[in-house]
Amino acid sequence: MIILTECIQYYNLKITVMKTLANKLVTVETNIQAPVEIVWRLWTDPRHIILWNNASEDWHTTKAENDLTEGGRFFSRMESKDGSQGFDFTGKYNMVRPNVLIDYTMDDGREVRVSFLSNGNLTTVKETFEAEQVNSIELQRTGWQAILTNFKEYVEESSR
Repeated sequence: MIILTECIQYYNLKITVMKTLANKLVTVETNIQAPVEIVWRLWTDPRHIILWNNASEDWHTTKAENDLTEGGRFFSRMESKDGSQGFDFTGKYNMVRPNVLIDYTMDDGREVRVSFLSNGNLTTVKETFEAEQVNSIELQRTGWQAILTNFKEYVEESSR
């Protein structure tokens, strides 16, 4: 009986540790020289998403759909330009507060929160996401930051 209890306690601890590692939060952010209304529109409009949503020049977003409502779904198809790789980025919106906050769950179950902080013609965009377990935290942070930096450059070029 003691052995069984020790095993259950061990496995409960192991499950708790695995959940903690799986839910590691990563945050990236940038400051954009544009009013929040412009930043919001370019972030959420599929016609613009396909123009900025890539981490490097070797990748692009070939298609985007966005039902920006609570319970609505989003879809982006990201592919390498040489056609050798690609994946779908999909999920469902949990909370949408125009010009302030987007909270969603990706189809793999991870949560993401994007906040938009307005200060006149300066908008801070901050993304906090649950890390996945395949790639290193640093690789994920670097990739998400690269996409966010690309977005910043797109907005600032579009706003001139």
